Amino acid sequence: MQNVVIRAIERLDFRTKEAYKTLRTNLSFAGKNVKVISLTSCTPNEGKTSVSFQLCLSLAESGKQTILVDADLRKSVLRGRYKANREKYGLSHYLSGQVELDDACCKTNVNNFDIIFAGPVPPNPSELLGNTRFQKMIEVCRMKYDMVIIDTPPLGSVIDTAVVSKFCDGAVIILACGEISYRFAKKVKDQLEMTGCKILGCVLNKVDMGGKGYYGKYYGKYYGKYYGKYYGKYYGNYGGEE
Repeated sequence: MQNVVIRAIERLDFRTKEAYKTLRTNLSFAGKNVKVISLTSCTPNEGKTSVSFQLCLSLAESGKQTILVDADLRKSVLRGRYKANREKYGLSHYLSGQVELDDACCKTNVNNFDIIFAGPVPPNPSELLGNTRFQKMIEVCRMKYDMVIIDTPPLGSVIDTAVVSKFCDGAVIILACGEISYRFAKKVKDQLEMTGCKILGCVLNKVDMGGKGYYGKYYGKYYGKYYGKYYGKYYGNYGGEE
């Protein structure tokens, strides 16, 4: 197993961190057999990689042995975004038979958190993701880890996610607020359902909580008034120090 150092872990504000804890809790109620979860989106730049990474951090912080598999073989941004030092091998090396699974796994500087990076871009991503080595990897990770999170390409752009999801216990769709039409989102949902993978829900990302939008006006005011007062009174600065 390789060792990598993640140098750029974003420091989340209290509200965002609580949102990831809520997502983590909701997934835990999906069932004890739901361990392998794919995350996808309709189009690029909706934030699926960020959500995948932060969800894994939240799971790891809760004590769950977690692995993030970067299955976006066509246009991975994971290693560059979080400034991880370069790994020697990645998922494409393993799927093409160049190395074994343990060689492609990376132990990070975060407790309980391992990563399999995408590796170099192969000429045949869909074929590699659909081969028996990918299925074997899922089976091994299922036994070794408490949670397996798979960051997949946007399903509205390429078919790779549908190939991956048939091996997963469930899927989560990331939707950027105000950017995706209902018709497009439903098309992606229907396509995902055709794989037989259970859709666990969706994450509404990039929501304006600053006070001008619907969520900022109503939910921001509510939580600021009631929960802010409660946590401030009983927990002091606990939230701000996390």
